[in-house]
Amino acid sequence: MAGVRAAPIMLIAITREISPSIVRCVLTHLEREPIDVQKAKAQHQHYERSLAAAGCLVHTLPAETDLPDSVFVEDAAIVLDELAIIARPGAASRRAETDSVAGALRPYRPLSFIQPPGTIDGGDVLRLGKQLFIGLSCRTNPQAIEQVHRLLSPLGYTVHSVAVHGCLHLKSAVTQVAENTLLMNRAWLDQRAFGQMDIIDVHPSEPHGANALLLGERVIYAGGYPATCRRLMDHGISLEVVPLSELAKAEGAVTCCSLVFSV
Repeated sequence: MAGVRAAPIMLIAITREISPSIVRCVLTHLEREPIDVQKAKAQHQHYERSLAAAGCLVHTLPAETDLPDSVFVEDAAIVLDELAIIARPGAASRRAETDSVAGALRPYRPLSFIQPPGTIDGGDVLRLGKQLFIGLSCRTNPQAIEQVHRLLSPLGYTVHSVAVHGCLHLKSAVTQVAENTLLMNRAWLDQRAFGQMDIIDVHPSEPHGANALLLGERVIYAGGYPATCRRLMDHGISLEVVPLSELAKAEGAVTCCSLVFSV
């Protein structure tokens, strides 16, 4: 008797068009520079094409004119296999971003919501299997981390708090680039939190180069970090390099611009 074939896994990538008000984005660690909005839109479209080429079905939300940072949809939610946790962003001006993201996720996942006084940005959450590493940052506080722990421990997840300094989010300092490998700026966190994972260090001249988006066996990586790019390739990492210079001026990076999950 023939075995039952498993349903194919589909990757969904939720993105959002760039707001024309992105020039008024919230900045924490960077000096404000002029943002070319049309160039930013073209770069974002390139990024979406790279998501599609990596096998994602891209679901693009319309721009939110009055929400300058809303292109960075990652900060609005934490999407796991069992549920999605709708964030309460650390910047009060960003909290209105979550409603439309919750609406986009509702067909795919049960939703839970972070409650005050908890604040958390999705950019502070790095998932490695059934472990969640959550950055204790200027945007994410202990109360939110405790709420995530209470929600996920019954589902078999372990939640680790990781202090970050000198950067906006945990994933500004560390991301996964292969099954057992992290890309990291060790100056911004304590590497010991991640146990025995292999580490590729960003080049010293490129401290902001630690953000990468792993999709299967391919990594989407922002241009502008050539020395770190060479280090990744020297370790056998397959890269899709995308231009992201304008969104980088808004403290954005490749993980920030999408919520990717399987269905």
